[in-house]
Amino acid sequence: MQSITINIINKSSNPLPSYETIGSSGMDIRANLQSPVKLESMKRALIPTGLFIELPLGYEAQVRPRSGLAIKHGITCLNSPGTIDSDYRGEIKIVLINLSDESFTIQHGERIAQMIILPVFKAEWQVTNILNETKRGEGGFGHTGK
Repeated sequence: MQSITINIINKSSNPLPSYETIGSSGMDIRANLQSPVKLESMKRALIPTGLFIELPLGYEAQVRPRSGLAIKHGITCLNSPGTIDSDYRGEIKIVLINLSDESFTIQHGERIAQMIILPVFKAEWQVTNILNETKRGEGGFGHTGK
């Protein structure tokens, strides 16, 4: 596995984001709360983390839901995956939504999302009048069946 050094400021009392297992792709990130946040059914909240990062040019961080919160409590991230651009220097905040029919309380220090660091490729458009043919062609949205 490759690694990259990323500058980080942690204004929370929580540990830095970390990989929970040797094969983990995402680092768990935690809520930085002054008091618990009660998330009612079908409501959303912006949860601070106290983290500020400096990604190198050519990289992004993606914020994704944690599967345990999703299956056990119906808590997931909106705008998933959320992208943190390399030139963003503000606090990382997570948009959570409660898709269950019960309220859920988010506690300080709770693992609320995971963050993946990825390289980014910039596209250069080449205008053309013809695209190469493929077997799929223009088929989309369920064209291959169940």
